[in-house]
Amino acid sequence: MFRKLLIANRGEVAVRVARTARELGVATVGVFSEADRGASWLACFDETVALGEAAPAASYLAAERVVQAALQTGCSAVHPGWGFLSERPDFAALCAQFGLRFVGPSPGVMERLGRKLTAKSTMLEAGLPVVPGSDGLLADVDEAVALAHSIGYPVMVKADAGGGGRGMRLATDEASLRTGFAEATTEAASAFGDGGLYLERYVASGRHVEVQVLGDAYGAAIHLGERDCSIQRNHQKLVEESPCPALAEDERARLGERAARATAAIGYEGAGTVEFLRTPDGELYFMEMNARLQVEHPLTELTTGVDLVHEQLAVAANQPLRLSQEDVRFCGHAIECRINAEDPARGFLPTPGTLTAFELAPDAPSVRVDTHLAEGEEVSPHYDSLLAKLIAHGETRAEAIELMLAALRASRVEGVSTTIPLHIAVLESEAFGSGEVDTSFIPGLDALSAPRAS
Repeated sequence: MFRKLLIANRGEVAVRVARTARELGVATVGVFSEADRGASWLACFDETVALGEAAPAASYLAAERVVQAALQTGCSAVHPGWGFLSERPDFAALCAQFGLRFVGPSPGVMERLGRKLTAKSTMLEAGLPVVPGSDGLLADVDEAVALAHSIGYPVMVKADAGGGGRGMRLATDEASLRTGFAEATTEAASAFGDGGLYLERYVASGRHVEVQVLGDAYGAAIHLGERDCSIQRNHQKLVEESPCPALAEDERARLGERAARATAAIGYEGAGTVEFLRTPDGELYFMEMNARLQVEHPLTELTTGVDLVHEQLAVAANQPLRLSQEDVRFCGHAIECRINAEDPARGFLPTPGTLTAFELAPDAPSVRVDTHLAEGEEVSPHYDSLLAKLIAHGETRAEAIELMLAALRASRVEGVSTTIPLHIAVLESEAFGSGEVDTSFIPGLDALSAPRAS
């Protein structure tokens, strides 16, 4: 195992990675921007290094500064967390150039998975079905129109270099496709420096189902079950659960086995997530593979008892997988709510400010709280609005829902607006209770967004 690890991230994920590193006896180095100077979460590291100004490009996205921080503090490995540099093959290559072990897959594998079309063709070769659509980048809007006529509307144009819902447009006819194509091209070029688009058939009322996988440098790969992430807004997840309530046991087993085989086939090392779209008639199509730790990874940890950060570090230290598929045991049901500093009634407008009260799930049984904040601290306008995650684990789905509702109702956050009222509305809804949800709507949002009485 490594002697010293640099954690190239901030906030909740940095605290999460540091916790496991400390348990393993690995010294940790944290980094921070000027906006985060003095934050309480920096106390979880053995050492800290200032990176630069608040803007991510001058701090958390400044790859050379991060590598320099690792070298000057004597680190032998870098954990990227999620977001920022976590899926940047050039950063992984830079780490390798200076003798630092990047905790994640190789730059080559990451490069193949980072481009949506390359990822689709790679996984198709590895045995996973993909959503019908273009075989490559679209030459122009006329090609998109011709293809849409052949496969039928509705269709979705997507940025090949995209992520987070940017560079995507839904089209229901030729007019909206022509408009959406132009908009998506411009947005993708601005956000990613690449306006290349491809087209897929749009699956209405689909579910977002993802499989947690682990692979090592010796060709082995396993899965640790799946998570349902269908409750989203603008392609950003709000509520997740494991296992997926829409899958029967035999479907669950087959899906996990296929994801693990594909993971081994592409030579993937570390923790990753193979993401699928499940159609109303039960078809499962590969969408993308996230080459990193996921925000919702605690669901898998609670239902399997496996510390995913420990497994990441072990694989990065060139150890073979410590688990076989037969070793993985699934227990109960888990639900996660992402508590964001946002106002759902105003289009999820971010609400930075001072936390005048911050009490999450007090005395709640079987509820894990992952956070980096404390009462009196500032919620920065410069970064992600995630305040905390609540993860409830019960023997059954119904029990997990009740545990989560009790935790949400007992929580008290003041000084900023949060998504807690929406989480309560979702979990109380008939649609969520029955498990009949999809990515096209959020149960309870209409009530929160209704005009308020004067």
